[in-house]
Amino acid sequence: MLRKQSNPDVIKDIKRNTVKRYNAEEKIRIVLEGMKGETSIAELCRRESISPNVYYKWSKDFFEAGKKRLNGDTVREATSNEVGDLKKENSQLKELVAELSLKNRILKKSLHGLESGLED
Repeated sequence: MLRKQSNPDVIKDIKRNTVKRYNAEEKIRIVLEGMKGETSIAELCRRESISPNVYYKWSKDFFEAGKKRLNGDTVREATSNEVGDLKKENSQLKELVAELSLKNRILKKSLHGLESGLED
């Protein structure tokens, strides 16, 4: 059965379902536009339908990320090509280690065989 909602509940549901999600590029565009100073922050926020608090949070995050990048504290994520290349190199190195381990074991056994043959 359908449950009848009160008006405030209906309004909250509508607001919750119509909240716009901004991706990183949109946030950067808005912050940079605010930094230009061509329009006031209040006007920019009205036009973009965000609160000034949201704008200032994005602005703070933007500057913090820039500060970390300039300090060299950022960890760059590898691209899929780089990951593929690293997996291939890792596989080749594992094969090389296996080959060298096998050769080492054979040499040790042959050396041990020579030592026991000299004692006779």
